[in-house]
Amino acid sequence: MEISQIIPHIEALVFASEKALNANDITELINNAFGFLEERITLDQVESALNGIQEKYSTEFYPFELKQSGGGWQFLTKPDFHKTIAQLNGDKFLKRLSNAALESLAIIAYKQPITKGEVEAIRGVNSDYSIQKLLEKELIIISGRNENMPGKPLVYATSKNFMDYFGINSTDDLPKIREVLAEQIVEATVVKPEDFTDTSVFDQTHELEEAIDAEENEDTPNTESETDGYEAQDSSDQD
Repeated sequence: MEISQIIPHIEALVFASEKALNANDITELINNAFGFLEERITLDQVESALNGIQEKYSTEFYPFELKQSGGGWQFLTKPDFHKTIAQLNGDKFLKRLSNAALESLAIIAYKQPITKGEVEAIRGVNSDYSIQKLLEKELIIISGRNENMPGKPLVYATSKNFMDYFGINSTDDLPKIREVLAEQIVEATVVKPEDFTDTSVFDQTHELEEAIDAEENEDTPNTESETDGYEAQDSSDQD
């Protein structure tokens, strides 16, 4: 089957699916649909078709695009139309996570798998409520127990919904911690005195030096003139 024939089937699958589909899922679904035995479509063909579809919907003529998100491919509306779509969903669409929930979620995302006790040790506060909310929103899952810790506490990790929520394809797409910290580093502001005056410090200093020199010239006799007079007087006395 030619790639041009595969494309509409891929578009239909991605459009109709309730979850993100990866290239392997799409390959298997299309082969099963057509019952291919000898001439099965390949993963390379599907990936080439996905790239073509992505390029097609990236143009300004479409309000949505094909993106990798939530561990697979999805049709997502473009950012320019988010406010319009929000009218359909009201407050539910605009609801945000609390700071406490975001803190816990960030720790779990970067340290997973991790226990609640370890999250609390990093945050310095009780995290029962925020972790419960994250579980309810299906942003995290219980991935097992830590067999090496006393009591074998539950271990938490991020879910596929987490990737979908933040528009990433895997946790590898998360910003690196060193990059985040680098953005938070603020250079010290150099405060210059001239920033608070109309005249620069250089000009003020120069004027002050000239004033001091003028005062010294008024109070100090002219050494050269006095010497000349003294020498002249000596000459007259000798005569």
